[in-house]
Amino acid sequence: MSKYICIHGHFYQPPRENPWTGKVPRQESASPFHDWNQRISQECYAPNAQAKIMEGKDKTLEVVNNYEMMSFNFGPTLLSWMAKEDKETYQAVLEADRMSQKRFDGHGSAIAQAYNHMIMPLANARDKYTQVFWGIKDFQYHFMRFPEGMWLPETAVDTESLEIMAELGIKFTILAPRQAAQIKHKEEQWQKVVDEKFDYQKPYLCRLPSGRSMVLFFYDGGLSNEIAFGRLLKNGERFAARMTESIELEKEKRLLSVATDGETYGHHHKFGEMALAYFLKRIICNPFVKLTVYGQYLASHPPEDEVKIVEHSSWSCAHGIERWRADCGCKLDIAVTSSQYWRGALREALDWLRDQLTAVYEREMAKYCGDPWLLRNRSIEIVLNSSAEQKEQFLRDEGLGELNDNDKEKVFQLLEMQRFCMLMYTSCGWFFDDISRIEPIQILQYASRAIEYGAMFDQRDLEEPFLKILEKANSNDPQIKNGRVVYERFVKTAKVDL
Repeated sequence: MSKYICIHGHFYQPPRENPWTGKVPRQESASPFHDWNQRISQECYAPNAQAKIMEGKDKTLEVVNNYEMMSFNFGPTLLSWMAKEDKETYQAVLEADRMSQKRFDGHGSAIAQAYNHMIMPLANARDKYTQVFWGIKDFQYHFMRFPEGMWLPETAVDTESLEIMAELGIKFTILAPRQAAQIKHKEEQWQKVVDEKFDYQKPYLCRLPSGRSMVLFFYDGGLSNEIAFGRLLKNGERFAARMTESIELEKEKRLLSVATDGETYGHHHKFGEMALAYFLKRIICNPFVKLTVYGQYLASHPPEDEVKIVEHSSWSCAHGIERWRADCGCKLDIAVTSSQYWRGALREALDWLRDQLTAVYEREMAKYCGDPWLLRNRSIEIVLNSSAEQKEQFLRDEGLGELNDNDKEKVFQLLEMQRFCMLMYTSCGWFFDDISRIEPIQILQYASRAIEYGAMFDQRDLEEPFLKILEKANSNDPQIKNGRVVYERFVKTAKVDL
């Protein structure tokens, strides 16, 4: 058996909790469901755990847990929501990973994700480290094992992020074909990749300046695009035929890998999970093709070639990572004339706020511990379990158990301030076409909560200078005007106090 296929699903939704209550508010746009998490869970996450293979319209032949046979990652903030609000699907996901380890020689289907979907190349080194560290710890908390691979949000990559991942024990990540800059086979010369034309049906070794390395898998861009945006999932037989045709064209011992948003299977394409299930079961019965996951394939096919990445590149912006900081032209509704100049002003405002609160955090937390940033990294323990007992144990473990109650509360407030400083960089805030959408509003709510925590330790008014920068973030809606109006109309009204 010498031909392999791996289907990867990136399952993710941005965190939607109100920062003052910790609960997801009702979202009318998700009607008839309470909110978008609930809606997409019912349309995608739950159906993929029990996907039906049908004969005709009325007869169910088999029910399949797709997660058991595909590679996948769940965003940590989404998985935490699921653990509380959709326990049955959550348990099905965990069970699928356990079962997949039996199927794939001890290599599980699940891989980790950098914590809250921050665009890593645009983050500072401290935040990159915490994002990877928290992503690993979150994975271990849920799946009870160390992750072999990690998904980078929007596959946005730079060398520093790969260095941190390698340092913390991650073996591989997955990128788009256009993110390969140069490749080299053994002792041959480096060759520039032009128009994504290179052999991406195998892993590559990316050597890093530190002497470490990271294995990179590149998915099939054309086929992945057909799955995500074409009509392949309208019919299970059509999907299976197209995939089988692609496999048969591949060379010996090659890996055909596709990657899409996991929501493709059921949310973006109704009944897409059924088409996927039909294909997965059909492949299992094919004696000439082996279904695999990246960890299993890597164990038996270590990379022979090397690659250099396109720095500051991603899978969803043709201009690199400009979609998250500039009016690069990438948008959803290309038929409507609109400006995304607001993206740069929004990032400028958040960067300014982060730097102001960094100074507050370092000054105040230094009163209690020698390394405030190490403490922030370790605080994932009380993000995952915020019970009073766990918080007390955390303080004891960090040598802070003897603090008085007032100082203990200050430590937790400072850590919460930092958590919101990271949540406010969740990538969805920049992805869409206007600053008045629910995604930018959400990250501005996180910024507002961080400002409130900062005000507990610093007399300066950070909100007004923050809003002055947001005034430059012009909305495409003349009634909204700019980011300041968005903040005053939609952020301040979301605040809840005792």
